[in-house]
Amino acid sequence: MSVMIEPEVIFSSMRNGIIVVDQDTNVMLMNASAQKLLKIQENEYAGEKIHKFVPNTEVQKVLESGESTIGVKMNINGVPCMVNRTPMYQDGQLIGVVSVIQDISQMEHYLSILKNMESIIEFSTDGIYVVNKDGETLLVNSAYENITGFQREELIGNHMANLMEKGYFDKSVSLLVLEKKKQISILQNIGGRKEVIVTGSPVFDASGDIQMVVTSVRDITQLNELKKELKKAKSFSEISQNRYSYSMQGIDERIVFTSREMKGIISKVRQVAAFPTSILLAGPSGTGKEVIANLIHHESNRKDKPFIKINCGAIPEHLLESELFGYEKGAFTGARLEGKIGLLELADHGTVLLDEVGELPLSLQVKLLRVLQEKQIQRVGSSKIKQLNIRIISATNRDLKELVEQGRFREDLYYRLQVVELNIPPLRERPEDIEVLVEHFFTHFCRLYNIEKLLSDETKAILQSYHWPGNVRELKNLAESMVVSVPSFKIDPEDLPPHFHKFASPDTSLNLKQRVEQYEKRLILDALQKHSSIRKAAENLGVDHSTIVKKLKKWG
Repeated sequence: MSVMIEPEVIFSSMRNGIIVVDQDTNVMLMNASAQKLLKIQENEYAGEKIHKFVPNTEVQKVLESGESTIGVKMNINGVPCMVNRTPMYQDGQLIGVVSVIQDISQMEHYLSILKNMESIIEFSTDGIYVVNKDGETLLVNSAYENITGFQREELIGNHMANLMEKGYFDKSVSLLVLEKKKQISILQNIGGRKEVIVTGSPVFDASGDIQMVVTSVRDITQLNELKKELKKAKSFSEISQNRYSYSMQGIDERIVFTSREMKGIISKVRQVAAFPTSILLAGPSGTGKEVIANLIHHESNRKDKPFIKINCGAIPEHLLESELFGYEKGAFTGARLEGKIGLLELADHGTVLLDEVGELPLSLQVKLLRVLQEKQIQRVGSSKIKQLNIRIISATNRDLKELVEQGRFREDLYYRLQVVELNIPPLRERPEDIEVLVEHFFTHFCRLYNIEKLLSDETKAILQSYHWPGNVRELKNLAESMVVSVPSFKIDPEDLPPHFHKFASPDTSLNLKQRVEQYEKRLILDALQKHSSIRKAAENLGVDHSTIVKKLKKWG
């Protein structure tokens, strides 16, 4: 059953003060909130002039002009207030004025706090956005302007709902916080072009009412982009204890490692990448030399310039010169009529990766040396010389020193290419990386193909014990094969290729350190069987002679 509510009840219940005066400024009505603010009793105002209670009132101006006054700040009995005055008409005749008075003392208090905090907030790397209890914007810091591209002048004073309508953002966490009265985090789209994560936190007064909402804003448009210095979106972070990952903007690859050797290589890359120095990457096939080359390029100031990769062993020798240096029209039979720009010239101001550089014929080595020494290039069939600004990264799985001794590689070119040399160790020499790489690639392919699979502990132990002649490339290919070709949810040892079976049945009660030691022992014993002395076995394994002696004594 509906209940009829008298207008007087509604009038008396309103939180804002309401005062009605006639055309002679006599008080006709005054609700409880106004009486409390003016500190008078219910019957004290009848027939009195408004000036008696509010000496600084401007109600006479409204009676004289017949126009409203909105948002006038004034002090009533020591309380800061905001007053709206509206003229009352009846049959076209001005008969009085209605004044609505809002106590803004709490808001003034919080604005004062905000003013004091503003200089601190300006230093925040997070965007800060503050609204009042009505959802109107009070404060915006510089970080918010930088993140969103919006200026505070176009936001302050505007209601969040109006800003949403105008397309500034797709949703407002501030309005949600005002509704739910608790801290809330959401993803927000800024202007239809950028995604941010916003966390709105309510600020309560002593009565438990929300006075304002403070929102922190973080840009997540690019991976892990939190601050200006991370705009490259490159990160070097510890994923878990003694495990590291290095990722590159725009490159769907990650160098995952835990070994001291790889940590040292990544550290060296970060140190030298900014300089145009030639770098030689040496190591067996499949160790990730190209991935390291990508990292060098993307860590350098050439990252936005061309990165040309040339496999010197894949291009036929008779075509290699014209591919590298280009040619003019009519330079030789079969040449394009318009000529062709060479790969080195295409990379001007960028980076060139010469993969399998040990396969370069001697005739081209001379020309490449000229490029490195004089920074010049000359197309086949041309007399013109072009200045060239490139950074050379070379990669090889061969021993270039040995090739120099055999007369198959120029010594002067070798030293030009090898200003900085990084030796990427095979996986068998850094077995502590095997477990994290298996986990990384297995998880990657499960996500890529939207498949759920699980590696059994026995399978993990076998993979840890395997010697990986194909290095990281072999491991990555095996991970993909296990994900797509094994029908069962759990991948057991019998699901592995046959050549893995001889590494089966390890003692799964051993911890990782013990398993690594077990694998290390097998490698050393195999090397001792193949070589006539401990010293030669040590050379083969790339460790010091004394290291093997100490380990043999330890194992009895």
